[in-house]
Amino acid sequence: MGRYVVRRLVQMVPVFIGSTLLIFLMVNVMGDPVAGLCGDRSCDAATAAQLKKEFGLDQPVWQQYLTYMGNVFTGDFGTAFNGQEVTELMSTAFPVTIRLTVVAILFEVVIGITLGVLTGLRRGRPVDTGVLLITLVVISVPTFVTGLLLQLLLGVERDWIRPSVSSEAPFGELIVPGLVLASVSLAYVTRLTRTSIAENRRSDYVRTAIAKGLPRHRVVTRHLLRNSLIPVVTFIGADIGFLMGGAIVTERIFNIHGVGYQLYQGILRQNTQTVVGFVTVLVLVFLLCNLVVDLLYAVLDPRIRYA
Repeated sequence: MGRYVVRRLVQMVPVFIGSTLLIFLMVNVMGDPVAGLCGDRSCDAATAAQLKKEFGLDQPVWQQYLTYMGNVFTGDFGTAFNGQEVTELMSTAFPVTIRLTVVAILFEVVIGITLGVLTGLRRGRPVDTGVLLITLVVISVPTFVTGLLLQLLLGVERDWIRPSVSSEAPFGELIVPGLVLASVSLAYVTRLTRTSIAENRRSDYVRTAIAKGLPRHRVVTRHLLRNSLIPVVTFIGADIGFLMGGAIVTERIFNIHGVGYQLYQGILRQNTQTVVGFVTVLVLVFLLCNLVVDLLYAVLDPRIRYA
């Protein structure tokens, strides 16, 4: 196991460098950052030259990347165009998005897996058909429609929630935004769990467990569910990174000042330091989540061994 973890950590290095290099190049072709900093007014030549020199934009792109990566390994993600340290923006944005992601993952795990198990055990029955139809509707409706609808009904019409989340963003105010963020993934988790449960029900080890006279709840929890969760864990592990990086729409609707909000502002203002800094951290989150998912395989299925 130790050698496997070390090998995976080594494999993550070229993936991290390749991903950050691609992002750095893409952000630098979005447009002239100095023009975005000046806004509607055009900067005079002297001011533009001074700004480029101050932020290192007068250097070749490859040199900018090497300088940036060297600073990243010392914990320096640069300075935003408004003079604020990017790490300072991260310290306020990431805790909010992490809380929002935790709420969304809880919805996926609790509701998604529960519905998947119920429909997988009752395949073809009315409850199975009803859940499949509901999940199909949820997948078909864009997230911004679901968010605006719940905000209007629960926040404006019924006054049950705050239409706009406060700057502290406590867990209580993030329940509905978390449900909106998790809605599509929750539907996929339900369908994935249902399919996996339905397939494994016909497996020899399940029939053997039933033939041995084991109680139904023990067959489901100790034998059927444990093996059926492997593809679900893979999906949820990868989804953590997607939720953190893809929360732009949800955070805009409910005015949540998290990672998505900062990325949106960075792209809007062509603030390359902010965008590259936040995406660099999100790449690390993706890689670490994938590593944890791979390690969980052996816990869920002891037949899996790492060389």
